[in-house]
Formats: sequence, structure tokens, C-alpha cells
Amino acid sequence: MLPEPYRLHHRADFSRTVRRGQRIGRRDLVVHVLKHGYDGVVDVQGQPDDPAAELVRVGGPRFGLIVSKAVGNAVIRHRVARRLRHMCGQVIPELPAETDIVIRALPGAANASSAELLRQLRGAVRKLGVGPA
Repeated sequence: MLPEPYRLHHRADFSRTVRRGQRIGRRDLVVHVLKHGYDGVVDVQGQPDDPAAELVRVGGPRFGLIVSKAVGNAVIRHRVARRLRHMCGQVIPELPAETDIVIRALPGAANASSAELLRQLRGAVRKLGVGPA
């Protein structure tokens, strides 16, 4: 289970991350990353995006999941979401606290192994410049 401070809950947070953040696609995942500063949203390179937006951050990086019906029926979607939440918990120590990440599962995620999904997630985060080198 992913602890509360590490979750994205509000639609506005999801939308902001997907629309303003950087995106990278992998075989079974699409990862959107948006980095925040103390005075507002910044892009991945650290430049202010909207200095008027005041944000209150508690905890570390926040994760949101999107698992659509294209992935499978409800049982399969929930299984994929549980696996992705577990993987998010494993990468928390590797990410800066001011990062929002939205992970969109593609249909292949239902059949991919957990190790493969974790490898894709770590590779995507590293490629976007917020993970360890």
C-alpha cells in the first residue's frame, strides 16, 4: 500500500502533471513527470512555470495511476494498479520530494511481469531526469 502523503488525489493535480509535465512512453507504461518548486510549478530543468501557483507540499514524491478499461476487466485493472502502487513505493527513496508522477498503464501491463514494469518505470524516470543516473 502506498502511504497517503505519496498519492495524487485531486483531478487538478493529475491534469497539471499530464498537461504541463514531461512524458515518456515505454512498452507497457506512459510516465508523466512534473517537478515543483517552493514558489510554484517548475519544469524538469528547474525553470519556473507558473510562479503565481502557491503549493503546499507534505511528504515526498506523489504518484497517480491511470488504469483504463483497455487494460482489462475490473479484476485485471485492480491487479495492475496494486502492482504499480507497490512499485511506486520501491522508487520513493530514489526521487526528489517535489515531484509529481502519473503512470498510465497500457494494455500490455496486464501480462508484463512486476520486474519488467519496475524496470520500465525506473528507466522512464531516469530518462526524464528526476531519477538516479
